[in-house]
Amino acid sequence: MAQPTAPSIREVLLQAIKANEPQGPYDHKPNLQQVPVLETAANALGIRQNPELEKALLTQWQELFRTGLLAWGLNLANPNPPFFHLTERGRRALANATRDPSNPAGYLRHLTSVATLEPIALSYLTEGLDCYVDGLFKASAVMVGCAAESVILSLRDLTVQKLIAVRKAVPAGMNDWKIKTVSDSLRDFLDTQSKKFSRELREPFEAYWSAFAQQIRAARNDAGHPASVDPVTPDTVHASLLVFPELAKIANGLSTWVTNDLA
Repeated sequence: MAQPTAPSIREVLLQAIKANEPQGPYDHKPNLQQVPVLETAANALGIRQNPELEKALLTQWQELFRTGLLAWGLNLANPNPPFFHLTERGRRALANATRDPSNPAGYLRHLTSVATLEPIALSYLTEGLDCYVDGLFKASAVMVGCAAESVILSLRDLTVQKLIAVRKAVPAGMNDWKIKTVSDSLRDFLDTQSKKFSRELREPFEAYWSAFAQQIRAARNDAGHPASVDPVTPDTVHASLLVFPELAKIANGLSTWVTNDLA
């Protein structure tokens, strides 16, 4: 059996918290406590009697506190361990734990179910997720922005190659060194072609492509050109990560159209 990785341990811990959390005032589960959650996770991972993996579980457990998903205490009468509670950020992560960026394993599993990424984009996105779970939000915004730029540049390269192959003019902006110029030129060209798209591709392209690309780009620029101590908020980076899979999905659809139908 493969050794569990840090992201997989984190995912199992989030699942264990969700399984142990009382669901409303009439749920007879006890309040959240450390030992039952750790036991649930250890059993799910099958790591009992393995000191190194038990330490890895404890490390990821402490990371959930360090990065602000969990905090100690139940109330003022019980402010200390073993009681703990979900913070606002933790509750948001748990609400959709199967694909939230706070759960990189689940997030990447969802991403691969809707889109395919080139290795460069995937490497930047993976590092962006690592930064996000570590609470390094400015770094995460930059990495996710780089991943999005890689997706756009790959689509640009494919489009330029196909235009040359079919002996059509390549819009000048597509070969510019500035990513905004490239992105705008690519979008403008695809706008002229969108009536030829299938409805399933045309509608998300027209509704979301520019909005998703701009949201991620703006967060990246705010983080990469510092004008304040906190140029981006955790919510802004969270939003960038949430829309990225949809941007990649549309890009995959556009790539398929360019390859098969651009003439």
